[in-house]
Amino acid sequence: MKKSVISAAVAALALGVAFAAPAKAAGVSACLITKTDTNPFFVKMKEGATAKAKELGVTLKSYAGKIDGDSESQVAAIESCIADGAKGILIAASDTKGIVPSVKKARDAGMLVIALDTPLEPADAADATFATDNLLAGKLVGQWAKETLGDKAKDAKIGFLDLTPSQPSVDVLRDQGFMIGFGIDPKDPNKIGDETDPRIVGHDVTNGNEEGGRKAMENLLQKDSSINVIHTINEPAAVGAYQALKAVGLEKQVLIVSIDGGCPGVKSVTEGVIGATAQQYPLMMASLGVEAIKKFADSGEKPKPTEGKSFFDTGVSLVTDKPVSGVKSIDTKEGLGKCWG
Repeated sequence: MKKSVISAAVAALALGVAFAAPAKAAGVSACLITKTDTNPFFVKMKEGATAKAKELGVTLKSYAGKIDGDSESQVAAIESCIADGAKGILIAASDTKGIVPSVKKARDAGMLVIALDTPLEPADAADATFATDNLLAGKLVGQWAKETLGDKAKDAKIGFLDLTPSQPSVDVLRDQGFMIGFGIDPKDPNKIGDETDPRIVGHDVTNGNEEGGRKAMENLLQKDSSINVIHTINEPAAVGAYQALKAVGLEKQVLIVSIDGGCPGVKSVTEGVIGATAQQYPLMMASLGVEAIKKFADSGEKPKPTEGKSFFDTGVSLVTDKPVSGVKSIDTKEGLGKCWG
């Protein structure tokens, strides 16, 4: 998988979506709609889509919300893609339930819609999903945290730094996966916050960024300053949590785990900010998505899920420099070599 630098110019639209100039003028056009255009995860996703579109001669337009959770801009982007006559849409949805009527409108117009990273609710609202197994990613960091704590796990004080109040599927899957991996009964597998395990101090939302991570960590510390485990939705939120902990001298008390595996996140593992992270591969998701739209345009063929799963699994690896027995992992040197390919 080639890594390329985004060469498309970016300009702001009135509705707050980011628009990139076409990768290449051609008969087949596609749209990429991400949650934001600032989170490194989605920057890399856009890089992969742009490079593959240029390679295949597909005209690509890219859109993004103002912040994680900005579904209105994503709805507006879908409307623009329909009006432009695009053959397909790749979308990492902020509101996995609320976006479904707009997705249906696109599919009714004959477009192929592929969910990237975040399954829609219901998942079959999209033609296909290209994603990490987010439940498995959560399980891996949960198992690692449990084994790292050893006997202390039974008395852990755990906080969850989640994404948004709407509880998109990616947020729920990662949370529930962590709980299962740590040995906590998650109760309703489709809901965050209904669990009753006394080890859980609470949940707060971060919008997937550093500032949100800082504020959420501060809020949880007010509930219980003895917190010693933090599960974060992504690495920017993890860095924010660490900053909040360091400000009050508690950074060595808390074990932080996360999910994404971006190059900055892997470096945070190297530096001891994050204990372990589950690495996913957004460039691959987006590249494969563009390939699928081109194939659909040429032949009408739709992508198929990985055998035994309801989605196309793009893989996950636990990254840590402190491996534990029974949990397969790679070190940060390998993680940096693979980050977001």
